[in-house]
Amino acid sequence: MIILKTDDEIDILREGGHILSDILKHLMKTVKPGMTTGELDRIAEKMMRDAGGEPSFKGYKVHGAPPFSTSICACLDDEVVHAPADSYRQIKDGQLLKIDLGMRYKGLCTDMAATVAVGKVDEVLLELSRVTREALLIGIGKAREGNWISDIGKAVDKHVRRHGFTTVKDLVGHGVGKKVHEDPPVPNYHDRSIEPVKISRGLVIAIEPMVNLGKEDVYTKEDAWTIATADESPSAHWEATIAITAEGTEILTPIPEIE
Repeated sequence: MIILKTDDEIDILREGGHILSDILKHLMKTVKPGMTTGELDRIAEKMMRDAGGEPSFKGYKVHGAPPFSTSICACLDDEVVHAPADSYRQIKDGQLLKIDLGMRYKGLCTDMAATVAVGKVDEVLLELSRVTREALLIGIGKAREGNWISDIGKAVDKHVRRHGFTTVKDLVGHGVGKKVHEDPPVPNYHDRSIEPVKISRGLVIAIEPMVNLGKEDVYTKEDAWTIATADESPSAHWEATIAITAEGTEILTPIPEIE
């Protein structure tokens, strides 16, 4: 069931989303070779709690997996999404780091992600991240009242394929707000198996292109959380929470620039 949000709820989501964006921007500036993902996780959780929120990922449960153990997801290179930000994982020069974080603020959740080039990174990886961010913005441009959810995925996939990369088909964006994950699913391609959903006022969704340098196939690692590319090729991830309001489409989690 799709849960449309009231104007008052969107006001809260906007406030929380701007806080979350500021936290992500700080993490992106803080990252350097030699740090651990656990260090970033501790910074993020403290900033969330100091702002009056709480990490919505920590303790999150899905069937068949242990509760998620950290406040952010921190994926390196071929890891696409959902890698716990463990203390023992060191970040190295030349890697792509994907930071995905969510916060519950005044009872409502926002969600966002960005890809960080750590140190000196190959040009093709910089292009992968740039195209993924562009695909996010293009998808947001299609998220207008009266359009269809499928319009988002069509536009994302077209842009990604035009640049020779592939969109992950096994993972999707989603509704967000009352819970971390809500209906409707928001694929990054046109999934004809999903019942069409018209975009209407009050809809709040997280659009999140996940784009691979190689093939689209992914698998879940033994920790039951981390999803990585099957061919071990690098992946990029950008995400924003948006709302459909009377004034139009609003990005509730301002998207960081690529440094």
